Amino acid sequence: MPTAPFIYPIPDSIRIEKLCRWADVHFDFFAFTNGNGHHYPDEPFSTGFFAGNKQLTEAEIWGEPADYKKVGIIGYDFKNRLEKLKSENPAFIELPELCFFQPELSLEFRSNEIHSACELDVHFWKEIDNTKIPRSPTTICPVSPQLSRKSYLETVKTIQDHIVEGTTYESNFCQAYSGIFDTWDPIGAYFMLNQLSPMPFSTLFKAKSQWLVSASPERYLKRSGDKIIAQPIKGTIKRGKSEIEDIINKDILASSEKEQAENLMITDLMRNDLSKVSKTGAVEVKELFGIYPLPRVFQMISTITSTLKEGVNFSAIIQATFPMGSMTGAPKIRTMEIIEELESFKRGWFSGAFGVIEENGDFDFSVIIRSIIADLKVKKLYFGVGSAITYDADAAQEYEECNLKAQAILEVLSGK
Repeated sequence: MPTAPFIYPIPDSIRIEKLCRWADVHFDFFAFTNGNGHHYPDEPFSTGFFAGNKQLTEAEIWGEPADYKKVGIIGYDFKNRLEKLKSENPAFIELPELCFFQPELSLEFRSNEIHSACELDVHFWKEIDNTKIPRSPTTICPVSPQLSRKSYLETVKTIQDHIVEGTTYESNFCQAYSGIFDTWDPIGAYFMLNQLSPMPFSTLFKAKSQWLVSASPERYLKRSGDKIIAQPIKGTIKRGKSEIEDIINKDILASSEKEQAENLMITDLMRNDLSKVSKTGAVEVKELFGIYPLPRVFQMISTITSTLKEGVNFSAIIQATFPMGSMTGAPKIRTMEIIEELESFKRGWFSGAFGVIEENGDFDFSVIIRSIIADLKVKKLYFGVGSAITYDADAAQEYEECNLKAQAILEVLSGK
Protein backbone atom coordinates (compact mmCIF):
# COMPACT_ATOMS: atom_id res chain seq x y z
CA MET A 1 0.00 0.00 0.00
CA PRO A 2 1.24 3.55 -0.73
CA THR A 3 2.55 5.54 2.20
CA ALA A 4 1.32 9.00 3.12
CA PRO A 5 2.74 11.61 0.74
CA PHE A 6 5.49 14.06 1.59
CA ILE A 7 4.05 17.58 1.31
CA TYR A 8 6.11 20.61 0.31
CA PRO A 9 5.26 24.23 -0.46
CA ILE A 10 5.69 24.95 -4.16
CA PRO A 11 9.03 26.80 -4.53
CA ASP A 12 8.66 30.31 -5.91
CA SER A 13 11.17 29.60 -8.65
CA ILE A 14 9.72 26.27 -9.83
CA ARG A 15 8.86 26.06 -13.51
CA ILE A 16 7.24 22.94 -14.88
CA GLU A 17 9.19 23.24 -18.12
CA LYS A 18 12.45 23.05 -16.17
CA LEU A 19 11.16 19.95 -14.38
CA CYS A 20 10.34 18.31 -17.74
CA ARG A 21 13.72 19.19 -19.23
CA TRP A 22 15.51 17.87 -16.15
CA ALA A 23 13.51 14.63 -16.38
CA ASP A 24 14.32 14.29 -20.08
CA VAL A 25 18.01 14.08 -19.16
CA HIS A 26 17.62 11.69 -16.24
CA PHE A 27 14.76 9.34 -17.18
CA ASP A 28 13.72 7.15 -20.13
CA PHE A 29 10.06 7.80 -19.34
CA PHE A 30 8.13 10.72 -17.92
CA ALA A 31 4.68 12.27 -18.12
CA PHE A 32 3.14 15.58 -17.17
CA THR A 33 -0.64 15.98 -16.95
CA ASN A 34 -2.54 19.24 -16.61
CA GLY A 35 -6.26 19.99 -16.40
CA ASN A 36 -5.59 23.71 -16.93
CA GLY A 37 -8.20 24.68 -14.34
CA HIS A 38 -11.15 23.66 -16.53
CA HIS A 39 -14.60 23.31 -15.01
CA TYR A 40 -15.15 19.89 -16.53
CA PRO A 41 -17.81 17.40 -15.41
CA ASP A 42 -16.21 15.05 -12.85
CA GLU A 43 -13.00 17.13 -12.98
CA PRO A 44 -10.26 17.28 -15.61
CA PHE A 45 -6.83 15.70 -15.22
CA SER A 46 -5.05 16.65 -12.03
CA THR A 47 -1.72 18.43 -12.39
CA GLY A 48 0.76 15.62 -12.01
CA PHE A 49 4.32 14.68 -12.89
CA PHE A 50 5.70 11.15 -13.14
CA ALA A 51 9.16 9.91 -14.10
CA GLY A 52 10.88 6.54 -14.13
CA ASN A 53 13.17 4.16 -16.01
CA LYS A 54 11.23 0.90 -15.70
CA GLN A 55 9.00 -0.02 -18.61
CA LEU A 56 6.27 -2.42 -17.53
CA THR A 57 5.70 -5.82 -19.08
CA GLU A 58 2.21 -6.72 -20.24
CA ALA A 59 1.78 -8.97 -17.20
CA GLU A 60 2.67 -6.01 -14.96
CA ILE A 61 0.32 -3.65 -16.82
CA TRP A 62 -2.68 -5.91 -16.31
CA GLY A 63 -1.65 -7.36 -12.96
CA GLU A 64 -3.72 -6.35 -9.93
CA PRO A 65 -3.31 -5.35 -7.20
CA ALA A 66 -0.04 -3.40 -7.56
CA ASP A 67 1.78 -1.32 -4.98
CA TYR A 68 2.85 1.28 -7.55
CA LYS A 69 1.33 3.64 -10.10
CA LYS A 70 1.28 2.80 -13.79
CA VAL A 71 1.46 5.54 -16.41
CA GLY A 72 1.13 5.05 -20.13
CA ILE A 73 -0.68 4.51 -23.39
CA ILE A 74 -2.99 1.95 -24.98
CA GLY A 75 -2.66 2.40 -28.74
CA TYR A 76 -5.68 2.25 -31.03
CA ASP A 77 -4.41 -0.90 -32.73
CA PHE A 78 -4.71 -2.84 -29.48
CA LYS A 79 -8.24 -3.40 -30.83
CA ASN A 80 -6.83 -6.27 -32.89
CA ARG A 81 -6.23 -8.27 -29.70
CA LEU A 82 -9.78 -7.70 -28.51
CA GLU A 83 -11.62 -8.50 -31.75
CA LYS A 84 -10.87 -10.25 -35.05
CA LEU A 85 -9.58 -7.05 -36.65
CA LYS A 86 -6.41 -5.94 -38.43
CA SER A 87 -4.33 -2.82 -39.04
CA GLU A 88 -2.62 -3.06 -42.42
CA ASN A 89 -2.37 0.60 -43.42
CA PRO A 90 1.16 2.09 -43.48
CA ALA A 91 2.48 3.46 -40.17
CA PHE A 92 4.24 6.81 -39.96
CA ILE A 93 6.06 5.56 -36.84
CA GLU A 94 6.29 2.03 -35.45
CA LEU A 95 4.75 2.37 -31.98
CA PRO A 96 4.11 -0.18 -29.22
CA GLU A 97 0.44 -0.99 -28.71
CA LEU A 98 0.99 -0.89 -24.94
CA CYS A 99 3.54 1.46 -23.39
CA PHE A 100 3.50 1.89 -19.59
CA PHE A 101 6.13 2.71 -17.01
CA GLN A 102 6.46 2.61 -13.23
CA PRO A 103 7.25 6.05 -11.78
CA GLU A 104 10.16 6.49 -9.40
CA LEU A 105 9.20 10.13 -8.97
CA SER A 106 5.52 10.99 -8.57
CA LEU A 107 4.39 14.55 -7.85
CA GLU A 108 0.92 16.08 -7.60
CA PHE A 109 0.51 19.84 -7.63
CA ARG A 110 -2.35 20.99 -5.40
CA SER A 111 -2.96 24.69 -4.88
CA ASN A 112 0.26 25.88 -3.20
CA GLU A 113 1.55 22.41 -2.32
CA ILE A 114 3.44 19.57 -3.96
CA HIS A 115 2.52 16.07 -2.80
CA SER A 116 5.37 13.64 -3.45
CA ALA A 117 5.49 9.87 -3.09
CA CYS A 118 9.12 10.13 -1.98
CA GLU A 119 11.13 12.55 0.13
CA LEU A 120 12.74 15.44 -1.78
CA ASP A 121 15.67 17.39 -0.41
CA VAL A 122 16.75 20.96 -1.13
CA HIS A 123 19.30 19.75 -3.68
CA PHE A 124 16.48 18.40 -5.83
CA TRP A 125 14.86 21.82 -6.16
CA LYS A 126 18.22 23.49 -6.80
CA GLU A 127 18.92 21.01 -9.59
CA ILE A 128 15.57 21.78 -11.20
CA ASP A 129 16.10 25.51 -10.80
CA ASN A 130 19.51 25.30 -12.50
CA THR A 131 18.11 23.46 -15.52
CA LYS A 132 18.30 25.57 -18.67
CA ILE A 133 15.39 26.29 -21.01
CA PRO A 134 16.33 26.95 -24.65
CA ARG A 135 15.68 30.52 -25.68
CA SER A 136 14.28 29.42 -29.04
CA PRO A 137 12.97 25.84 -28.88
CA THR A 138 12.85 24.12 -32.27
CA THR A 139 9.14 23.43 -32.69
CA ILE A 140 8.80 24.03 -36.43
CA CYS A 141 8.25 20.99 -38.64
CA PRO A 142 6.64 21.34 -42.07
CA VAL A 143 3.73 18.92 -42.38
CA SER A 144 1.46 17.93 -45.21
CA PRO A 145 -1.99 16.30 -45.25
CA GLN A 146 -2.03 12.71 -46.39
CA LEU A 147 -5.43 13.13 -48.02
CA SER A 148 -6.54 15.76 -50.52
CA ARG A 149 -9.80 17.61 -50.06
CA LYS A 150 -11.16 15.84 -53.14
CA SER A 151 -10.26 12.40 -51.76
CA TYR A 152 -11.75 13.30 -48.39
CA LEU A 153 -15.08 14.31 -49.96
CA GLU A 154 -15.15 11.12 -52.05
CA THR A 155 -14.49 8.98 -48.98
CA VAL A 156 -17.32 10.62 -47.07
CA LYS A 157 -19.62 9.71 -49.94
CA THR A 158 -18.42 6.09 -49.72
CA ILE A 159 -19.18 6.03 -45.98
CA GLN A 160 -22.66 7.41 -46.64
CA ASP A 161 -23.18 4.62 -49.18
CA HIS A 162 -22.31 2.16 -46.41
CA ILE A 163 -24.88 3.88 -44.18
CA VAL A 164 -27.56 3.49 -46.86
CA GLU A 165 -26.65 -0.21 -47.09
CA GLY A 166 -26.96 -0.52 -43.30
CA THR A 167 -23.37 -1.65 -42.60
CA THR A 168 -22.70 1.38 -40.39
CA TYR A 169 -24.77 4.16 -38.84
CA GLU A 170 -21.92 6.50 -37.97
CA SER A 171 -18.20 6.29 -38.74
CA ASN A 172 -15.40 8.37 -37.25
CA PHE A 173 -13.28 8.89 -40.34
CA CYS A 174 -9.80 10.34 -39.75
CA GLN A 175 -7.08 11.82 -41.89
CA ALA A 176 -3.48 12.52 -40.97
CA TYR A 177 -0.75 15.12 -41.35
CA SER A 178 2.89 14.05 -41.26
CA GLY A 179 6.32 15.62 -41.31
CA ILE A 180 10.06 14.91 -41.23
CA PHE A 181 12.55 16.98 -39.22
CA ASP A 182 16.26 17.26 -38.48
CA THR A 183 15.69 18.52 -34.93
CA TRP A 184 12.42 19.03 -33.07
CA ASP A 185 11.77 19.90 -29.45
CA PRO A 186 8.70 18.08 -28.08
CA ILE A 187 8.92 19.80 -24.70
CA GLY A 188 8.94 23.25 -26.27
CA ALA A 189 6.13 22.17 -28.60
CA TYR A 190 4.04 20.99 -25.65
CA PHE A 191 4.29 24.24 -23.73
CA MET A 192 3.55 26.23 -26.88
CA LEU A 193 0.52 24.06 -27.68
CA ASN A 194 -0.74 24.29 -24.11
CA GLN A 195 -0.46 28.07 -24.28
CA LEU A 196 -2.41 28.19 -27.56
CA SER A 197 -4.94 25.53 -26.60
CA PRO A 198 -5.04 24.74 -22.86
CA MET A 199 -7.20 21.64 -22.61
CA PRO A 200 -8.67 19.61 -19.72
CA PHE A 201 -6.60 16.53 -20.58
CA SER A 202 -3.34 18.13 -21.59
CA THR A 203 -0.42 15.67 -21.54
CA LEU A 204 3.29 15.45 -22.31
CA PHE A 205 4.59 11.86 -22.42
CA LYS A 206 8.06 10.56 -23.16
CA ALA A 207 8.87 6.90 -23.86
CA LYS A 208 12.57 6.85 -24.77
CA SER A 209 12.69 8.43 -28.25
CA GLN A 210 8.91 8.50 -28.72
CA TRP A 211 6.71 11.36 -27.55
CA LEU A 212 3.08 12.34 -27.15
CA VAL A 213 2.29 16.07 -27.15
CA SER A 214 -1.41 16.22 -26.38
CA ALA A 215 -4.09 18.90 -26.09
CA SER A 216 -6.96 16.45 -25.66
CA PRO A 217 -10.42 17.71 -24.72
CA GLU A 218 -11.90 14.25 -24.11
CA ARG A 219 -12.03 11.70 -21.33
CA TYR A 220 -12.20 8.02 -22.20
CA LEU A 221 -12.83 6.49 -18.76
CA LYS A 222 -12.37 7.38 -15.10
CA ARG A 223 -12.67 4.90 -12.25
CA SER A 224 -13.18 5.88 -8.60
CA GLY A 225 -13.76 2.84 -6.44
CA ASP A 226 -16.71 0.93 -7.89
CA LYS A 227 -17.87 3.94 -9.93
CA ILE A 228 -16.88 4.46 -13.55
CA ILE A 229 -17.45 7.42 -15.85
CA ALA A 230 -17.34 7.70 -19.66
CA GLN A 231 -17.57 11.08 -21.39
CA PRO A 232 -17.77 10.81 -25.17
CA ILE A 233 -17.53 13.98 -27.24
CA LYS A 234 -19.57 14.26 -30.39
CA GLY A 235 -20.47 17.73 -31.62
CA THR A 236 -18.11 20.61 -32.35
CA ILE A 237 -18.50 24.26 -33.31
CA LYS A 238 -15.95 27.07 -33.28
CA ARG A 239 -15.88 29.74 -30.59
CA GLY A 240 -17.17 33.16 -31.62
CA LYS A 241 -15.07 36.29 -32.08
CA SER A 242 -17.32 38.15 -29.63
CA GLU A 243 -19.52 37.28 -26.67
CA ILE A 244 -22.64 37.59 -28.81
CA GLU A 245 -21.22 35.34 -31.52
CA ASP A 246 -20.17 32.89 -28.81
CA ILE A 247 -23.77 32.70 -27.54
CA ILE A 248 -25.10 32.23 -31.08
CA ASN A 249 -22.64 29.43 -31.90
CA LYS A 250 -23.29 27.69 -28.59
CA ASP A 251 -27.04 27.76 -29.27
CA ILE A 252 -26.51 26.44 -32.80
CA LEU A 253 -24.59 23.45 -31.44
CA ALA A 254 -27.04 22.83 -28.59
CA SER A 255 -30.03 22.76 -30.95
CA SER A 256 -28.43 20.82 -33.81
CA GLU A 257 -30.44 17.65 -34.47
CA LYS A 258 -27.54 16.25 -36.50
CA GLU A 259 -25.01 16.73 -33.69
CA GLN A 260 -27.47 15.35 -31.13
CA ALA A 261 -28.05 12.27 -33.28
CA GLU A 262 -24.28 11.68 -33.55
CA ASN A 263 -23.83 12.13 -29.82
CA LEU A 264 -26.77 9.90 -28.93
CA MET A 265 -25.50 7.01 -31.04
CA ILE A 266 -22.13 7.06 -29.27
CA THR A 267 -23.74 7.56 -25.86
CA ASP A 268 -25.88 4.46 -26.47
CA LEU A 269 -22.80 2.55 -27.61
CA MET A 270 -20.92 3.50 -24.42
CA ARG A 271 -23.95 2.56 -22.29
CA ASN A 272 -23.91 -0.86 -23.91
CA ASP A 273 -20.15 -1.26 -23.41
CA LEU A 274 -20.31 -0.28 -19.74
CA SER A 275 -23.24 -2.62 -19.11
CA LYS A 276 -20.90 -5.58 -19.74
CA VAL A 277 -18.93 -4.79 -16.57
CA SER A 278 -21.62 -3.03 -14.51
CA LYS A 279 -24.25 -4.16 -12.05
CA THR A 280 -27.67 -4.74 -13.59
CA GLY A 281 -29.53 -1.48 -14.07
CA ALA A 282 -26.61 0.62 -12.83
CA VAL A 283 -25.69 2.36 -16.09
CA GLU A 284 -27.04 5.91 -16.14
CA VAL A 285 -26.75 8.90 -18.46
CA LYS A 286 -25.84 11.60 -15.99
CA GLU A 287 -25.85 14.36 -18.62
CA LEU A 288 -26.91 14.22 -22.26
CA PHE A 289 -25.78 16.83 -24.82
CA GLY A 290 -23.91 19.06 -22.34
CA ILE A 291 -22.28 22.05 -24.08
CA TYR A 292 -18.87 23.04 -22.73
CA PRO A 293 -16.58 25.90 -23.75
CA LEU A 294 -12.97 25.12 -24.65
CA PRO A 295 -10.36 27.61 -25.89
CA ARG A 296 -11.26 27.42 -29.60
CA VAL A 297 -14.43 25.35 -29.76
CA PHE A 298 -17.62 24.40 -27.99
CA GLN A 299 -17.99 20.64 -27.51
CA MET A 300 -21.08 18.53 -26.95
CA ILE A 301 -20.25 16.11 -24.13
CA SER A 302 -22.40 13.39 -22.60
CA THR A 303 -21.56 11.76 -19.27
CA ILE A 304 -22.40 8.12 -18.59
CA THR A 305 -21.86 6.60 -15.14
CA SER A 306 -22.26 3.15 -13.67
CA THR A 307 -21.47 0.95 -10.70
CA LEU A 308 -19.06 -1.86 -11.51
CA LYS A 309 -19.73 -5.50 -10.72
CA GLU A 310 -17.71 -6.88 -7.84
CA GLY A 311 -14.24 -8.07 -8.80
CA VAL A 312 -14.11 -6.30 -12.17
CA ASN A 313 -10.51 -5.38 -12.97
CA PHE A 314 -8.78 -3.01 -15.36
CA SER A 315 -8.29 -5.68 -18.01
CA ALA A 316 -12.00 -6.54 -18.08
CA ILE A 317 -12.98 -2.87 -18.37
CA ILE A 318 -10.66 -2.33 -21.34
CA GLN A 319 -11.88 -5.56 -22.94
CA ALA A 320 -15.48 -4.28 -22.73
CA THR A 321 -14.98 -0.69 -23.83
CA PHE A 322 -11.86 -0.23 -25.99
CA PRO A 323 -11.52 1.51 -28.38
CA MET A 324 -13.82 4.30 -27.27
CA GLY A 325 -16.93 4.62 -29.42
CA SER A 326 -16.32 8.30 -30.16
CA MET A 327 -13.30 7.30 -32.27
CA THR A 328 -14.93 4.38 -34.06
CA GLY A 329 -18.64 4.84 -34.65
CA ALA A 330 -21.49 2.36 -34.50
CA PRO A 331 -21.86 -0.57 -34.68
CA LYS A 332 -18.33 -0.68 -33.39
CA ILE A 333 -16.76 -3.80 -34.93
CA ARG A 334 -18.10 -3.48 -38.47
CA THR A 335 -17.39 0.24 -38.45
CA MET A 336 -13.75 -0.38 -37.44
CA GLU A 337 -13.46 -2.68 -40.46
CA ILE A 338 -14.80 0.10 -42.70
CA ILE A 339 -12.40 2.61 -41.14
CA GLU A 340 -9.48 0.27 -41.86
CA GLU A 341 -10.59 -0.03 -45.49
CA LEU A 342 -11.01 3.70 -46.07
CA GLU A 343 -8.33 5.43 -43.98
CA SER A 344 -4.84 5.87 -45.43
CA PHE A 345 -2.69 5.43 -42.30
CA LYS A 346 -2.20 3.22 -39.26
CA ARG A 347 -3.53 5.20 -36.31
CA GLY A 348 -0.95 3.96 -33.79
CA TRP A 349 -1.27 5.96 -30.58
CA PHE A 350 -3.72 8.40 -32.18
CA SER A 351 -7.27 7.71 -30.96
CA GLY A 352 -5.93 5.39 -28.30
CA ALA A 353 -5.85 6.33 -24.62
CA PHE A 354 -3.34 7.85 -22.19
CA GLY A 355 -3.75 7.56 -18.44
CA VAL A 356 -2.58 6.95 -14.90
CA ILE A 357 -3.55 3.88 -12.88
CA GLU A 358 -3.36 4.38 -9.11
CA GLU A 359 -2.15 1.80 -6.60
CA ASN A 360 -5.74 1.10 -5.51
CA GLY A 361 -6.89 0.43 -9.08
CA ASP A 362 -8.54 3.82 -9.71
CA PHE A 363 -7.59 5.36 -13.04
CA ASP A 364 -8.21 8.26 -15.39
CA PHE A 365 -7.67 8.00 -19.16
CA SER A 366 -7.99 10.57 -21.92
CA VAL A 367 -8.64 10.03 -25.62
CA ILE A 368 -5.52 10.74 -27.68
CA ILE A 369 -6.80 13.41 -30.07
CA ARG A 370 -5.57 16.94 -30.89
CA SER A 371 -2.13 15.42 -30.30
CA ILE A 372 1.29 15.24 -31.97
CA ILE A 373 3.08 11.88 -31.96
CA ALA A 374 6.80 11.97 -32.69
CA ASP A 375 9.90 9.78 -32.75
CA LEU A 376 13.15 11.68 -32.33
CA LYS A 377 15.19 8.67 -33.45
CA VAL A 378 13.53 8.28 -36.86
CA LYS A 379 12.89 12.07 -37.03
CA LYS A 380 9.21 11.83 -37.94
CA LEU A 381 5.96 13.10 -36.49
CA TYR A 382 2.29 12.92 -37.33
CA PHE A 383 -1.13 13.83 -36.01
CA GLY A 384 -4.65 12.80 -36.91
CA VAL A 385 -7.96 14.63 -37.09
CA GLY A 386 -11.41 13.23 -37.70
CA SER A 387 -15.12 13.69 -37.36
CA ALA A 388 -18.25 11.58 -37.25
CA ILE A 389 -19.81 10.86 -40.63
CA THR A 390 -23.54 10.21 -40.66
CA TYR A 391 -26.10 10.04 -43.44
CA ASP A 392 -26.92 13.74 -42.93
CA ALA A 393 -23.30 14.89 -42.79
CA ASP A 394 -22.18 17.57 -45.23
CA ALA A 395 -18.76 16.44 -46.49
CA ALA A 396 -17.44 19.99 -47.00
CA GLN A 397 -18.49 21.00 -43.46
CA GLU A 398 -16.85 17.88 -42.00
CA TYR A 399 -13.64 18.76 -43.84
CA GLU A 400 -13.71 22.25 -42.35
CA GLU A 401 -14.35 20.79 -38.88
CA CYS A 402 -11.18 18.73 -39.27
CA ASN A 403 -9.27 21.89 -40.23
CA LEU A 404 -10.61 23.61 -37.10
CA LYS A 405 -9.41 20.73 -34.91
CA ALA A 406 -5.97 20.83 -36.55
CA GLN A 407 -5.54 24.59 -36.25
CA ALA A 408 -3.63 24.89 -32.95
CA ILE A 409 -1.22 22.06 -33.83
CA LEU A 410 -0.55 23.57 -37.25
CA GLU A 411 0.24 26.89 -35.58
CA VAL A 412 2.80 25.20 -33.30
CA LEU A 413 4.46 23.28 -36.15
CA SER A 414 4.59 26.31 -38.44
CA GLY A 415 5.79 28.69 -35.72
CA LYS A 416 2.98 31.14 -36.55
